[in-house]
Amino acid sequence: MSIAKYLPPLFAAQIPSEELQGAENIAGMPIPPMLEEGMSLEQLEELAERRSDDLCDIGSTSSEEVERMQMATMCSQEYAQLYANYISQAAQINRKPAEAAIPEATPAGELDAEELLLQTLSERQKLAEVGKLVGMARYALEGQDKALLQDTQRRIERLARLLPDKYRGSEIVKAAISPTERGAKLAELYLSRAYKLLDEEYAEIPGIENAIRELKE
Repeated sequence: MSIAKYLPPLFAAQIPSEELQGAENIAGMPIPPMLEEGMSLEQLEELAERRSDDLCDIGSTSSEEVERMQMATMCSQEYAQLYANYISQAAQINRKPAEAAIPEATPAGELDAEELLLQTLSERQKLAEVGKLVGMARYALEGQDKALLQDTQRRIERLARLLPDKYRGSEIVKAAISPTERGAKLAELYLSRAYKLLDEEYAEIPGIENAIRELKE
């Protein structure tokens, strides 16, 4: 897991972007750290299908707490290695069928392991990545690093295309690369609005919309 996903955007900008790209850096970490009693198999299968999760059968386990913790750690690491192998081989997948599954705006030459990985992320994970890239864009603007800003803009635009229109990804991109202080505030407001939509906290959205309109006037 990447700790950058759990940091505010401005702090996340300090984390090397390579952490999120190299499949060889993926580490297995069971959360929670020990196996625990759960639902029936039917309920687990239904939940996994709704969330597009993988459901793994790791066999029977001991009732001893230490052994259960060891089993959770071992299986998590094994799953992480299988996932890393899949990502590392993704670039070798035949391009033609894969291109049909990505947005038309994405050039065929950009169909790489990172692109495939981005498409597997949930909406929450995509928003977290967008927030990190917004922080990187603001950092690049403050340091007048044109190369970093261009690369960050390309990456955030690619992610924004994968988000539903309701999150206003294009507006987030414009605000993120705006050199004005107003742009920084707008980017923060758009991200806040996106998370409120995601969490279905609709009562909070009108206030954010008003703040956005005031900044645009």
